[in-house]
Amino acid sequence: MKIVIQRVATASVAIEGDGRATIGQGLLLLVGIAPDDTVADIAYAVRKIANMRLFADEAGKMNRSIQDIKGEVLSVSQFTLFAQTKKGNRPAFTGAAQPELASQLYDRFNAELAQHVPVKTGLFGADMQVSLVNDGPVTIVLDTKEN
Repeated sequence: MKIVIQRVATASVAIEGDGRATIGQGLLLLVGIAPDDTVADIAYAVRKIANMRLFADEAGKMNRSIQDIKGEVLSVSQFTLFAQTKKGNRPAFTGAAQPELASQLYDRFNAELAQHVPVKTGLFGADMQVSLVNDGPVTIVLDTKEN
């Protein structure tokens, strides 16, 4: 799994101009699923995201987690995180999981994360418009295959 984690003051997702989900302070997650991702990748990602200290404490240090601040998560599927751009000018997405598998793992990831923090989502496979007010900005890339 590759997940771009953005600390946000607010974020929303719309489909064809209709609002689907909006969050206040929290995390916007752009979630990409690979063909070899497993439930172990999901468990690792959920644990890291739920506990990662990305929010400021009283001293202004990033010392609080999404759980500590009682924040929300907006999770958006993003197969383009697996773009291969070495050859030509059009990205190839062969590194992303097929939609059936990706959809199942994405849904499971969101369900497991929702056991720790409130999670709202986009719609898997839809053409979505994502808006955000970045807080910081703080943007982290989490790759479950990298050590």
